[in-house]
Order: sequence, then C-alpha cells, then structure tokens
Amino acid sequence: MKSVVQSEKRCYICGTCQNLERHHIFMGPDRKLSEKYGLTVYLCHMHHNEPPDGAHFNINTKRWLQRVGQMAFEQEYGHEKFMELFTRNYL
Repeated sequence: MKSVVQSEKRCYICGTCQNLERHHIFMGPDRKLSEKYGLTVYLCHMHHNEPPDGAHFNINTKRWLQRVGQMAFEQEYGHEKFMELFTRNYL
C-alpha cells in the first residue's frame, strides 16, 4: 500500500533522494499492520539503519515517527481503531 504519511520519494527526515530505504513505522509484530495501512516512510540509509541517528538505533527518532504514524492513521480511521490494532498510544 502507498504511504499515508508521505507522498514524495525522499528521506522523511533530511529530504535527500539518495540511498533511500523503506521504513515500517511500526515494527516487529506490527510490521504487517504498517504495510497494510501504509504506515511507511522513506529514509536515507543514515536515518534508517546507522547509529546514532537511524530510526533503528535512536529511540527519539523512532518515537517521533511512531507519533507521526499514529496521527496519520487516526485521521483516516480514528483513535479507537488505532488502539484496537496497535494497543499502545504514542501521542
């Protein structure tokens, strides 16, 4: 599914168009839900998978993206549906 968070193919954090990787905002057991509901963003390799700022290493980056993802989901489906599916409030 197309991202509900981002319409342009560029790093959601720094804006570069180079070395892009698709990031599922909610990972682990919620990765399939991220895919199903378009809760993905493009990140450059540095902001995706490299310490210290990558979303897989930096808790602040990870939580910020989760808040953004929750807000995007709730605009379409509402807070109750988000809590039903993801069981945690990131806002």
